Amino acid sequence: MGREFRFFIYLLERLAEHRGESAAETYSRLSKAGLLDYAENMYELYHVESLDNAFADLDHRLEMAGQLA
Repeated sequence: MGREFRFFIYLLERLAEHRGESAAETYSRLSKAGLLDYAENMYELYHVESLDNAFADLDHRLEMAGQLA
């Protein structure tokens, strides 16, 4: 398992915690919005920034895709 994918799993778990839902629910939201590859491919930026910035970006993209509850 590569470091990018390990970080994606970490990001997914922390985003779920931030949103107050299970990792499975967050994964489903990202999947329905077509954001799984996007989130994984943002490794270079997300891993050097505050996680709050990643959360804000993903929440915005989920909202635009109609998947933000």
